[in-house]
Amino acid sequence: MDPTTTCCPNMACPASGQTGPGNIGLHSRQDRRFLGPQCRKPCATTYGTVFYRLRPASDLVALLSTLLAPGGPVPAMVVACGCDERTGAGWRARAGRQGQAGQEPLVEPLRDLGQGPADERRVKRPGGLVWMARAMMVSPRLWRAGAGSEPRDMTWSRRLSGRGRAGALPRPLLWCPAGLCSYIRALREPLREPVRTGAHGRPRLRPWRTVCIAPVVQRSAQRRVVAVDRRLVEGTPARVETRRRRAQGAGVSTPADIERLHATFRARLAALTRRGRALARRTRTLPQGRYLSGTVDNCCTPHTRLAHAGGQTPPAMAAGITDHCWSVPERLSSHVPPPRWRPPQHRGRPSHALKRLAKRWCGDHG
Repeated sequence: MDPTTTCCPNMACPASGQTGPGNIGLHSRQDRRFLGPQCRKPCATTYGTVFYRLRPASDLVALLSTLLAPGGPVPAMVVACGCDERTGAGWRARAGRQGQAGQEPLVEPLRDLGQGPADERRVKRPGGLVWMARAMMVSPRLWRAGAGSEPRDMTWSRRLSGRGRAGALPRPLLWCPAGLCSYIRALREPLREPVRTGAHGRPRLRPWRTVCIAPVVQRSAQRRVVAVDRRLVEGTPARVETRRRRAQGAGVSTPADIERLHATFRARLAALTRRGRALARRTRTLPQGRYLSGTVDNCCTPHTRLAHAGGQTPPAMAAGITDHCWSVPERLSSHVPPPRWRPPQHRGRPSHALKRLAKRWCGDHG
């Protein structure tokens, strides 16, 4: 029990979302509970993890999640662990939600993306199809964002491009989307910045000058790729080639990296298997499986192509997010910090007590 690595989960507590000495204390070692320094409310050490309020032993849940993350079938895990099939599916859903909660503060903050390909795949479901799009960072092979939707429309493309834009610094950036027409417009809209001139009214939006958009389209015939078309929408050929070499190295611009990511998800999610009998019965289970497989691939799976960066290197380690290769139980037991506390906004002057709290926990001297 190390109180310096966790934080108070109470959203109304001023110490919420902050880790370090003095942010939370020990309440009972025997019951494994912490105590908030300001709210004086106890909380379990497993709060914010997969194992919170689970009756089975954490070792059994961690073992089953470790077997399910690489694509192990639920019926086999049920026979091996002696639990109900619905129980195993519920644990997998818990692990997927934990991966989604940990993906946002770890992988999606602002960083220099370099090159970011995006592509989509269809998922079979009873009575129709569901489209799943993914975006990644090429240099460390890091999966960054995903979006799913039944209609393949502009709203879906804007959702994916908006998540990619939220984590991109205004640095030289090369986007290599697929051939969907809505991708181009959806990428152009968020990659703009306002021009402040001091005049009244809404400022004019200017596109980033350092952004290049070069779609890569595959042409297939008889279920085989026969040609790859490389187009240029934004930027110059010299800039595109420079940024591609920095992120990808020698060769030409190909969709091999995003296709390899698709193959990883296809091997781990039965609903994505080609010519298989598995169907996505419920659409809401797809994001849970996607985030479980994606976070395990980012933090717990060493990649052969990243061996030059230091041996057993997962994408998150190559991107500088972590300093070691995580195990699946360690990833599932990691605490997801809640948002930091913000002083309440009231009319009139704030009280002296509120000022002291804001000065201590927010660094606000006002």
